[in-house]
Amino acid sequence: MATVPHSLCLSPASDLTVKSPLFKSAAVGCFFPIRNRNPVHLRSSSTGVQFNRNGFPGLSSRSMRGKILASSAQIMDQSAIKTDSSVPTIVEVDLGDRSYPIYIGSGLLDQPEILQRHVHGKRVLIVTNDTVAPLYLDKVTEALTIGNPNVSVESVVLPDGEKYKDMDTLMKVFDKAIESRLDRRCTFVALGGGVIGDMCGYAAASFLRGVNFIQIPTTVMAQVDSSVGGKTGINHRLGKNLIGAFYQPQCVVVDTDTLNTLPDRELASGFAEVIKYGLIRDAEFFEWQEKNMPSLMARDPVTLAYAIKRSCENKAEVVSLDEKESGLRATLNLGHTFGHAIETGFGYGQWLHGEAVAVGTVMAVDMSYRLGWIDDTIVSRVLAILKQAKLPTAPPESMTVEMFKSIMAVDKKVADGLLRLILLKGPLGNCVFTGDYDRKALDETLHAFCKS
Repeated sequence: MATVPHSLCLSPASDLTVKSPLFKSAAVGCFFPIRNRNPVHLRSSSTGVQFNRNGFPGLSSRSMRGKILASSAQIMDQSAIKTDSSVPTIVEVDLGDRSYPIYIGSGLLDQPEILQRHVHGKRVLIVTNDTVAPLYLDKVTEALTIGNPNVSVESVVLPDGEKYKDMDTLMKVFDKAIESRLDRRCTFVALGGGVIGDMCGYAAASFLRGVNFIQIPTTVMAQVDSSVGGKTGINHRLGKNLIGAFYQPQCVVVDTDTLNTLPDRELASGFAEVIKYGLIRDAEFFEWQEKNMPSLMARDPVTLAYAIKRSCENKAEVVSLDEKESGLRATLNLGHTFGHAIETGFGYGQWLHGEAVAVGTVMAVDMSYRLGWIDDTIVSRVLAILKQAKLPTAPPESMTVEMFKSIMAVDKKVADGLLRLILLKGPLGNCVFTGDYDRKALDETLHAFCKS
């Protein structure tokens, strides 16, 4: 196995069988671009992946069969953030001819040229909700049309909340698009949090079999995670995000000023995803978060901008390597299997997504410790940072062991009847995506967090 700076290298190995959909042959030699200087090692199979910084010394390639190993991105100094707020920081999502930029900065909605350069055709449909519309709909409409009289803008305002992320609400978007006689040259614009981004993206993927769309995320959750990577969709009463499509936007415009109107609870919810990146692949970023969480909670603009930038860089790297979640990208779902069960079982919208993910992360960490894969210092550090972020660390009392099991049984990561989980393994910044674990540990974790 060779290692190459700035590249992800796979070399043929006589005793290594690669069966993941990521690779087309059993023994391959290929390169993928990455954006950091650390050595990267990759192993994969259809049953599980391991994602880590330096590998596990002393293990042979045969013993590592069925693992993906990859490095965490090197953290950059916070001072590297542009001090000129009028010039956005740009993070590229590298997907060949479907690559796109993420613009990050203050006051970007006051720079119409950013949005206008990514609009196709002369017709635009803004999809937003009744919380965000009074705050930013007029501003975005002006940004799309100022000095651009040939463009006409329609809008559809949906009710706010996870419980409306369903087929009935999605039809309101299609109704508006069809009634407005939009054509294949139109552009959909998602203006709002993760629910709006997912629904607008799915509508764009489906309307006339695919039209252009732009993401303008207005919550931390959407800015650091859901707006990047092209996952779109809606919920079903039996499970979260079970209906959807991979569909990439033309660009993502992150105006950090929109966080000024974000409620404290929504702000904290988004930090669950920020914390996730540090745990699974970027230990230096996690250590930075431990030092800077008070500043993040206080909405310090420079600190927030750095956290968003670093999160987007982490996500962009993973998405560029595994766009459609063949293995590596699944590691971004740390805590989500447990968390989605809470959202589904407790009722969509009762808890915010990040709140459920925070608890799911605690449960995944607990299970990792029971398996002997991490030490107790990681457990205590995870609990400490989530409490610092004012996020819950235990599920609602109404959640039972059977509720968790029945809902998790229909999770998207189930393959051939086997529930695969993202768990931590090794030093901080390493994780595995695997179905190869002792079921007793899962039962012990569920019983530890549930009263029945």
